[in-house]
Amino acid sequence: MEELGSRANFDRMGTLGVEEEFYVVDEEGQPVSGIDELVYGDSDPPEPLAGKLDHELFQFTIETQTPLIEDVADAEEHLLAVREALVEHAETHDYRIAAAGLHPEARWRELDHAEKPRYRSQLERIQYPQHRNTTAGLHVHVGVDDPEKAVWIANELRWDLPPLLALSANSPFWNGFDTGLASARAKIFENLPNTGMPTRFADYEAFERYERRMVEQGSVEDRGELWFDVRPHTGHGTVEIRAPDAQADPAVVQAFVEGIHAMVIDLAERYEDGAERLGPGLRRELLDENKWRATRHGHDATFVDRDGESTVTLADAVERTCNRIGNDALANLLDQESGSRRQRRIHETRGAAELRESLIL
Repeated sequence: MEELGSRANFDRMGTLGVEEEFYVVDEEGQPVSGIDELVYGDSDPPEPLAGKLDHELFQFTIETQTPLIEDVADAEEHLLAVREALVEHAETHDYRIAAAGLHPEARWRELDHAEKPRYRSQLERIQYPQHRNTTAGLHVHVGVDDPEKAVWIANELRWDLPPLLALSANSPFWNGFDTGLASARAKIFENLPNTGMPTRFADYEAFERYERRMVEQGSVEDRGELWFDVRPHTGHGTVEIRAPDAQADPAVVQAFVEGIHAMVIDLAERYEDGAERLGPGLRRELLDENKWRATRHGHDATFVDRDGESTVTLADAVERTCNRIGNDALANLLDQESGSRRQRRIHETRGAAELRESLIL
């Protein structure tokens, strides 16, 4: 990966790219080291995965990437093709694939880390917070054709990140126990440096200066280690939203992809029209408070509203956003049982084995 990106990369509007993180598991749904065969093995993966398959910190975490998607209407086809190819590839090596923000029974002290130099360097530099990072997320990239516009959009999206997390919350269990949180992934990942809610940047120059400073001063090895919940991606020329938990249900993933794409397009049009910001902008501390509420309560969360005075329920926040962007994909998720609630229900009524099975693709 190049250390730094470029403003020249922001040259296409509305394209899509989706990254999904999954778990490699055995027949019983338990985590198992599998990236040596699946990523580095002698057999090539099916065509949709060619050049689009990677892994994360642990040897049981694997990541897929869609090709560049020109039209959001084609996103579902690409998402399903990539997932089907991954499942097929895993089955040929006697593995299965599971998805959630955290694998409920992954005990990080007992699992092997990847040997990739990038991750070995992170483990040495970050230590304990990275050693236990068994998280899996959903990352959505939307192309933006102007770097200043990308920074403005990322700034405006900050208030929307906690509702997106709350909608996606799908990780109540960690290390074999119930954390009491709706998204334990969010809190575990936030223990790493350069994560969580970013500060508002005045313009692209300010963001570029920050990115360069972090690399040149040795805080990160490259721009990819700025793991905030939203960021202008100077390598791909996108705004990348990284807030949601990973999901087993492809329909839920598709809803997030459609909704996030529509949110970015709406903000891009507002920027081009010279519209004012959607609100006065909350202090980062209040945005952090909103993220905590999403992390703890999921679908039951309420949030400090954009005016900084009132509060708003998740349902009202999502419906307001959907009305603004003209897309109901995210609102449709409100009618479904949340991932965290579903996991707890299955665990309580049917046991741990059935919970593991419910996460299999």
